[in-house]
Amino acid sequence: MTDTTTKLLPPVKWAQRKDTLFVTIDVPDVVKDSAVVDLKDDSLTFKGKSHDNEYELELEFWKEGEGIDAAADGSKYSIKPRNIQFHLVKKKEGFWPRLLENKQLQKTNVKVDFDKWVDSDDEDEGGFNTAGMDDLAGGMGGMGGMDMAQLQQMMAQMGGGGQLAAQMGGGEGGMPDLSSFTAGADDEGEEGDSDDEALPDLE
Repeated sequence: MTDTTTKLLPPVKWAQRKDTLFVTIDVPDVVKDSAVVDLKDDSLTFKGKSHDNEYELELEFWKEGEGIDAAADGSKYSIKPRNIQFHLVKKKEGFWPRLLENKQLQKTNVKVDFDKWVDSDDEDEGGFNTAGMDDLAGGMGGMGGMDMAQLQQMMAQMGGGGQLAAQMGGGEGGMPDLSSFTAGADDEGEEGDSDDEALPDLE
């Protein structure tokens, strides 16, 4: 039986830093089992279903930028409730004038993500937040796609991990707060070096 379902072209937003791209396919509630992502150094292909609609998209990156490094550790993606997000590492540093080689598709289907965009003069703003994104090269990439709630649950199942998980949730930007662990080590180091604390001044 021939599939006559009309494939819809999803809208795309993008932002960049000199060494990375952040691409968002603006389709909410994509069924994860239906999503097919094929990322290559020169293109990105996406297929997926949402609310009985089927979406299909193929993006050919701007050629003069020499594409992206699909196998890089920093190339990641995440299927979120509101959209699909990609963090892609450029092969060559530099700012692109546009995302796509096809100027017409760029004009009709791609918009600048002003929430994430910075000008080249404002590069000190830092990189993109990739928390919760999966490693494209290695799937889950260990715990790359695990959120803090899952981590706390895992630690609790290991026994006596509730306090550790709570401590790990206090860092900035979701990073573990290791101050409580390093403090003890610093104290021990200071006690071990107590003989060196009262050295006389050299004349």
